[in-house]
Amino acid sequence: MKLKDSPAAKIGASIAIATGLYGVSFGALSVASGLTFWQTMVLSLLLFSGGSQFAFIGVVAAGGTGVAAMSASALLGIRNGVYGMQLNALLRPTGWRRFAAAHVTIDESTATATGQTDPDEQKRGFWVAGVGIFVLWNIMTAVGAVLGDALGDPKQWGLDGAAVAAFLGLLWPRIKAFQPAAIAVVCAVVTLLAVPLVPPGVPILVAALVAGLIGWFRRGGTPDHAPGHVDDGMEPDIDPYRNDAAGAEAARSDAAGIEGENA
Repeated sequence: MKLKDSPAAKIGASIAIATGLYGVSFGALSVASGLTFWQTMVLSLLLFSGGSQFAFIGVVAAGGTGVAAMSASALLGIRNGVYGMQLNALLRPTGWRRFAAAHVTIDESTATATGQTDPDEQKRGFWVAGVGIFVLWNIMTAVGAVLGDALGDPKQWGLDGAAVAAFLGLLWPRIKAFQPAAIAVVCAVVTLLAVPLVPPGVPILVAALVAGLIGWFRRGGTPDHAPGHVDDGMEPDIDPYRNDAAGAEAARSDAAGIEGENA
């Protein structure tokens, strides 16, 4: 199948355009927070994780320390490591493609790949979305950084709230049960209470600690069939080993059939 005829590639391209254009807000906000053009570009080129990038410049803009900024950024970047384990088993990249795939493993490329059932379509969707967003995000980051002064205060355009809205848009549809929603609300309240008491960037770490403690005490305390453990949105979208399991089952069936004929 040609790439232009691939449904997954079309989805990936549309997501790449929508997400890549959003990079202009990061460029403008980064320059407004005190970073130079080249510092902004390095963040987009090497870090390339929208949530982590916004967290970093958000802490810097609020007067937080470098350690707090890096901690908040790294905390949000953990999810990409989880995505990477799933996609490595799903796509099985080899050679230099493993490094390239790791770099473009983000929310959008993961969602595009895991939303497909055909293995070839999974690969097409992942690479089109991942590479497309990387290219457009960095181009628009440069545009935003250059036009930062011309744009004026990013708050006038609502760009300061755009990142929060994007996070909620990605997260909320995945919270399908009461317990995850309750944890999210508790963490939000904890964050609000911590803001006036601790340095910038630390509230999100406090909220993460609270969520971790709740998860620790929940472990093993609720049966798997109880509400909050079914379709809570935290499970993988698809089983990356499904095809392997199906192939193994088919092999066992064939072997059993051959033994039956021999008998």
